[in-house]
Amino acid sequence: MRNFILFIRRFFNLILFLGLEIVSIVMIAHTKTLQGDDIVSSANFVSGHIYKEQSDVKYYFGLRKMNDSLVNENARLRIQLDQIHSKDTLSDSVVHRRLNPNDTTSHIVTYADYVYRSAHVINNSLNANDNYITIDRGSSDGITKNMGVISGTGIVGRVEHVSAHFASVLSVLSSKLTVSAKLKDGTFGKIIWDEKQPDVLIMEDVQQQAKVKKGDSVFTTAFSYFSPDILIGTVLKIEQIKKNAMQRIYLQSSTNFHSLQYVYVIENKMMPEKKQLEDSSAKK
Repeated sequence: MRNFILFIRRFFNLILFLGLEIVSIVMIAHTKTLQGDDIVSSANFVSGHIYKEQSDVKYYFGLRKMNDSLVNENARLRIQLDQIHSKDTLSDSVVHRRLNPNDTTSHIVTYADYVYRSAHVINNSLNANDNYITIDRGSSDGITKNMGVISGTGIVGRVEHVSAHFASVLSVLSSKLTVSAKLKDGTFGKIIWDEKQPDVLIMEDVQQQAKVKKGDSVFTTAFSYFSPDILIGTVLKIEQIKKNAMQRIYLQSSTNFHSLQYVYVIENKMMPEKKQLEDSSAKK
């Protein structure tokens, strides 16, 4: 004990300096300044390499399960393509509207152009109030902040921080994230996480007259960073909120976060133009 006290006395100034330095770095990292973003990006880069080494070991032993999952996903995508090819996708009158009355050809109005980039999950937290996922794709691969992230079965989260080769994704299992959603009849609401259960989401602000039953599917809308009609989850339980004549709907998440290995990062190539227009309208 005496030696420990002597050690503290001898290096007190150094220990105090290091302690204050750590506190300063943490405080700067939690601010929305340029220095704070630089610190978070640097930390993300270093931790990304560490997580990648750990993940490589898990990756090797999970190859068989991963391959089975990819085969099943490819089969599902092929079925969806066949269904699309067998339907008349030009039934909407707006899509059929001709740009030139004298033109006899059909024109398709494109409202969004999505690019999906695959990524490998190298770290995934489940037990925090705000859970994050680290992926092995970054700015050098075209990943930017606020892009939506999905799995082969449903939504995952939103890109929060990006370094050259890695990105940190704010999981939908977070108190900070809300997602615009809709029922099969088109009724809108918002999705939040039930913090008591890692696989349960809550759909709020649903009108009482909306028809919904256990087992119904809930999908994304075009009002957020996700592409529309991506599965969010299935209805587990419905609560009637009498004080505001609304319903609270509990969902089983369609994404299994416990075994998440691959994700897709969504880029809406028309989002910058849309955001610029909306920002300019808000200033007027």
